[in-house]
Amino acid sequence: MKLQRKNRLRALSLGALAVSGALALTACGSDDTSSGDGGKETNANANIKCDDAKGRLAASGSSAQKNAIDAWRKVYTTNCKDVQLNYNPTGSGAGITAFMQGQTAFAGSDSALKPEEIEKSKKVCSNSQAIGLPMVGGPIAIGFNVPGVDKLNLDAKTLADIFNNKIKNWDDKAIEKLNPDAKLPSTKVQAFHRSDESGTTDNFTKYLKGAAPSAWPYEPGKSWEPKGGQSANGSAGVAGQVKQTPGAISYFELSYAGEGVKTVDLKTEAKEPVKATVDNASKAIAEAKVVGKGKDLSLKLNYKPTAEGAYPITLVTYEVVCEKGNKADTLAATKSFLTYIASEDGQNVLKENDYAPIPAEIISKVRTTVAGLS
Repeated sequence: MKLQRKNRLRALSLGALAVSGALALTACGSDDTSSGDGGKETNANANIKCDDAKGRLAASGSSAQKNAIDAWRKVYTTNCKDVQLNYNPTGSGAGITAFMQGQTAFAGSDSALKPEEIEKSKKVCSNSQAIGLPMVGGPIAIGFNVPGVDKLNLDAKTLADIFNNKIKNWDDKAIEKLNPDAKLPSTKVQAFHRSDESGTTDNFTKYLKGAAPSAWPYEPGKSWEPKGGQSANGSAGVAGQVKQTPGAISYFELSYAGEGVKTVDLKTEAKEPVKATVDNASKAIAEAKVVGKGKDLSLKLNYKPTAEGAYPITLVTYEVVCEKGNKADTLAATKSFLTYIASEDGQNVLKENDYAPIPAEIISKVRTTVAGLS
């Protein structure tokens, strides 16, 4: 366990120093499946059907699911030795772009496909279109590094003001009101956002817009709109900056909150502030509804969940793939890998690595859809 934590800390440090180069090396170099910044130990004896899967399977996109992909890849490639799986965590926007250009077999996106993206996908999906398969859930943690402060409560409006550069110092009255027992320093707030197009940004800004519309005048999206603040590439990049920068705060998937990175408890309508945990995220995701058309299983999340203890800043990562018209040389490997990660064994890996499994009613539809890919 200590070794695993050291590996994760090392990954965060590398991400802060040379994120883009590190990500490129992670995805493009080799078929090494022992990624040091990946998940925890997983069951290598999963019941996986390799069928005729072989060759190179390239995918890219969401950096939020990278640690899940790493954990899955360790198990999958141990069982299906003829498949070389390379996943490049370039961010949701870049992943969708690469998929639309026919560069990858599937893409990871933390946002559901837009109608115009589905229409565009008909050029790469022969006589068909792309569909989104919800595969990974989890909380978007708000990591902070405030000297002398171990526990921090924030609400939606205060978060909006922090990331909109209206709150400049950590001893601001709005923060003090939410943390009467904390000794808040006058340290300058260093708010970091994603520099790349990101589904994590999309979901985080959807929360701010939905929970504090008067304080967040911007439309949600993958690109960061407010002026000011600082930026870093990918989830590893912003998490690394929080770890090494006094006064820093940022948003990233919970699995990137390694040892030494504290996370905010959210003040909601519930009696007590809600912690960013897998179980609390699952309570919120359970209220999601399928709104995609046909085989597309896009979900509509509830950013104001009514369940006690539900953590409202959640995301769902979709694997974006052609419903039909997939390339013949990667179809078998694509179906084999997606079948595994949607299986009970595959979903169990998620919770072991600080992600939330997709609710049973939804993941059963995913399995049926994957079986019909052609």
